[in-house]
Amino acid sequence: MISGAPASGKGTQCELIEKKYGLVHIAAGDLLRAEIAAGTENGKRAKEYMEKGMLVPDEIVVMMVKERLLQPDAQENGWLLDGYPRSLSQATALEDLGIRPDLFILLDVSEEVLIERVVGRRLDPVTGKIYHLKYSPPENEEIAGRLTQRFDDTEEKVKLRLKTHHQNVEAVLSIYKDVIFKVNGDAPIEDVFAEIDKALSSILEKKSRTASSSMAAGIIS
Repeated sequence: MISGAPASGKGTQCELIEKKYGLVHIAAGDLLRAEIAAGTENGKRAKEYMEKGMLVPDEIVVMMVKERLLQPDAQENGWLLDGYPRSLSQATALEDLGIRPDLFILLDVSEEVLIERVVGRRLDPVTGKIYHLKYSPPENEEIAGRLTQRFDDTEEKVKLRLKTHHQNVEAVLSIYKDVIFKVNGDAPIEDVFAEIDKALSSILEKKSRTASSSMAAGIIS
């Protein structure tokens, strides 16, 4: 599982993890949209709530996540659950279903850096490309002149989003305290991934040692 505040670089790290380890990347939001588009039972129920402007109840989303994690690709290759669970009730529901990660990656980024990353973000409405005024500025004046800012990418809105995020994460951490791996997300992308990579490699080594010793035990017995 991976958790990080808005603009913590979580999306980028998910791509890097998926590419190197072949894990099935599952984001609850994407899953929800896919189920609604496919018209599944869960999707239909979720759509009813969304059309009324209500939050989709935990039990529906938890069932979607559970069913996705039980698919053959996730069972064979392992999974990377992105930005979920977000509350104690969601985490408890997953625990009750016997769903627990080997590692809970927490991208820890200072509020100052997060605000700077979000407030400087700009969108090119023509190409859909995301720029940042400081970190990845537009290539030319023409593009610079047409860039727009998302309505909620203001300092005030970001602070509210961060407050909600921190409250949710605090509640979830108590469930996963023995598998939490905290990474300094203020560092450059490559350095953050190097830390995550090290932690995942060590888990894989332990798993393969356990598997080979249990095979050996099977042969001996």
